[in-house]
Amino acid sequence: KQLSLSAINGTQQLSISWVGGTATAFDMLILRTELNETKTISVPLISGRHQWTWTSAEPLECTSLSIKVRARDGQRASEWSNTQIHQGYDIPSNPKFQMLPQDKVVPVGASTTFCCIVGERELLRSMKLGSEVLKTTRLSRRTYSTVVVKRRPSNHSGNNIYCQDDRLNVTGSVIFAGYPPLSTDFVCETRNLTSAVCHWNGVDTYLYGRRATNYSINERKCLQNTQKEKQKNCTLDGWAGSWTLVAVNPLGQHNLTDSAELSHRVRPVKPDDLSAVVHAWNATILWVWEHSNLNQVLWCVQRTFSGVGLQSVVLSDMHPNEEYTLQIRCGAQKNFWKWGDWSEEFSFKTRTTVPDAPEVWVWMNRDNTGQVVWKPLTQRQSHGRLKGYQVTFQSSEENLQHTVNFSPDTSTAPFNLSHMATLGSGKIQASVIAENEDGGSAPSAPIAVSRAVFLDGGFSLSWEREDNSTCDYVVEWYDASCRKDCPLDWIKVAAPNNFSSIESANFLPGVRYNISLYCCSSEPAQLLLRWQGYMQELVPSRPVYLSAEQRESDIVLSWEGIPLANRRGFLLGYNVYVSNDSHLTLIANLPDIETRKYEVKGYSKGSYKFTVKAYTSAGEDTGATASVMLEPQTDWLILEILTSLGITALFLVFVTFICYKKRKWVKRALYPDIPEPKLPGDWSRTQGPMDVKPSPHSMVHIVEKMLVVIPEEDEDEEMQRMEDEPADTDEPTSLRYYNQVVDERPIRPRFPDSSASSASSMDSARTDVTYTGVQTSGSSGGGGYRPQVQPRAPTEELFLTSPESSFEPQAVSSGGYKPQRSWHFDSPTEAGPSGGLAPSLGSPTSVASTQFLLPEGDECAEEKHQLSSSAASWFTNLLSTTKP
Repeated sequence: KQLSLSAINGTQQLSISWVGGTATAFDMLILRTELNETKTISVPLISGRHQWTWTSAEPLECTSLSIKVRARDGQRASEWSNTQIHQGYDIPSNPKFQMLPQDKVVPVGASTTFCCIVGERELLRSMKLGSEVLKTTRLSRRTYSTVVVKRRPSNHSGNNIYCQDDRLNVTGSVIFAGYPPLSTDFVCETRNLTSAVCHWNGVDTYLYGRRATNYSINERKCLQNTQKEKQKNCTLDGWAGSWTLVAVNPLGQHNLTDSAELSHRVRPVKPDDLSAVVHAWNATILWVWEHSNLNQVLWCVQRTFSGVGLQSVVLSDMHPNEEYTLQIRCGAQKNFWKWGDWSEEFSFKTRTTVPDAPEVWVWMNRDNTGQVVWKPLTQRQSHGRLKGYQVTFQSSEENLQHTVNFSPDTSTAPFNLSHMATLGSGKIQASVIAENEDGGSAPSAPIAVSRAVFLDGGFSLSWEREDNSTCDYVVEWYDASCRKDCPLDWIKVAAPNNFSSIESANFLPGVRYNISLYCCSSEPAQLLLRWQGYMQELVPSRPVYLSAEQRESDIVLSWEGIPLANRRGFLLGYNVYVSNDSHLTLIANLPDIETRKYEVKGYSKGSYKFTVKAYTSAGEDTGATASVMLEPQTDWLILEILTSLGITALFLVFVTFICYKKRKWVKRALYPDIPEPKLPGDWSRTQGPMDVKPSPHSMVHIVEKMLVVIPEEDEDEEMQRMEDEPADTDEPTSLRYYNQVVDERPIRPRFPDSSASSASSMDSARTDVTYTGVQTSGSSGGGGYRPQVQPRAPTEELFLTSPESSFEPQAVSSGGYKPQRSWHFDSPTEAGPSGGLAPSLGSPTSVASTQFLLPEGDECAEEKHQLSSSAASWFTNLLSTTKP
């Protein structure tokens, strides 16, 4: 048996053929060469050359296949044929790392096998669909397979499937899941009687680009529409009468057919170049056709117009001075198929003409006065821009007239018959003419409405004879409250008569009836007179809708009118009551039925109830009640409070501003600067660095007027004695101070000038000083601080030798600060230059002191007393951050 193998392109099928034998069946052995997987298949008998097509689960290129065949007759089988091998891509001579199949298009939901062929001596690491890891099966030494099921359509660019070997090399393929083509509603028509346009609806296959569906009609390829457009179309030259649509994509093919006669499928194109010949009440619309052969079969509409070769229409019953916009479309006059496309919108405006006659009424009062009232014309009734209204009063007997012009926004013309004596004493008729740029309207004479009186079971009517009447009069009546499809009744009155009584069993109490009188002096019946009347007047069946509100110190009552159906009589006015407990007190009668508001004044704060009742000749209705709480007007009180606060704030701002501008004067007047102590001497010399040794401290006591030096060896004993003594609140504690300025000049005390002592005190080192019995300024007669004066000691060791070393007795009682004029070193040896110690000069000063001892003790004390006041403290705080 000779075997031949042939792979079918684009499929996973292998065609196997052989010659020989008459057996009815064959065994087919297909092996995957490397792993020896086999399949045994029974093959039916085929006369002559035997052939069988085998479909592989995976692409034929994934691995090599070994195939052999043998004949079978029942339980007996022949020997196997020679083995034929179909080589795959996993042979050693093809070391390429690849995945099969490439760019596979599959139906949604179908399973597809992919295989990955790794390189020589490589292993598969993983296979993935997107981020999903797939389960794999090994087919050969280098080939691995996996089964993919795409249950949803792919995106526009498909879905990636890839494999990775143990060296992290990557290769892959793309899977496109979609649907086979499907088309519906295939139909062809003509737009110009020469060509055919076919339409159909396509289904989205989710396959795009070169995998998208291709369409052809009668084997002529159609230009492909956008895939997402459901409506497809294709234009063909000529009319074939029958058409076949073929839709093909990689997943299948779908066919549709259609057939029709030319005259049965006419859908015209749109008319072009619309124009118009315009008049006031009509217009002629014209257009042209792109294809002249359409003139023979079409009829066109805006309204419906018909006619062969229609290229214009006349639009009637239009309104003057109106803007119109229209479109035109056409269809076949016979065998109508579909309307054609609408033309572009075309706009035009009709011409102006004289206005319509206004609707006019006359209202008369009892004092021979009245007014002519007309309804203002609308824009459509004006037929152009109105210039105004012209009202003419004319005497019918003496042929005299009086004309008055009114502006376009006026709708009433008052008159007084007593002032129209120049028109005569006969009957006066009023007419109204509306005017625009094209002229005046026809005169409109008003028809007055009178009241009909119901007597003896009917309405009694009378009128003047009309000499022009050629037939009977007609009297009609109907329910005045009826709005639509009202039942109408009428009677005829013979022409010679000018009176009648209207009787009907349908007349009801409380119902207003409109009654009209017509004569037939011309073609249409002419309205002569109108009446209104009730069979019986009743009180209104529904009260007004009342509301009350406070407006400043008054109460405003307002209400709506009563509908005609609820009046049940001619309204004569309204009564306004105030409720006092259960009693109503009339406060106003309003005879004008057009009044809808009333102001109640003169009431104090509190709660009030008001009632408004409408009344007819039959009496008042039940009335509507509204309550209101009259509150005191708090607006002015709030305004006064706010005004006071504002004035106060402005005053404070003004005072603060003045104080800020005059801050120097305020400070000098209320809180002057404390002058610094002035020390005589030369302080401008360069200050050198201080290099002194601290002198041994000693305790100095000022006792009465004696300055006693306590030796160092007695210091501890003296301190112990002081601690045992009770503390004196007037005595300051022991103070320590350090010099800060070094005077390079020789120390030469100058007497009686205290500046030398003060300057030299700056060179002193550390000294502990205790003051006892210091007199305060309050206890001193001279004012200010007065230190105890030390008399000259009998020994030379206690005092410096100087002709000016003694104090004068009067110096103690003089005012101002008097420093101690005598001092001594702790030991005689320290005074010499060999000691290396600077002398302690001047008056001791505490480093913790924040006040200065000022001269002129009396003035100082008085000034300090003034500054201790609260006003000074306040201004100190106020001006503490103000720059001088």
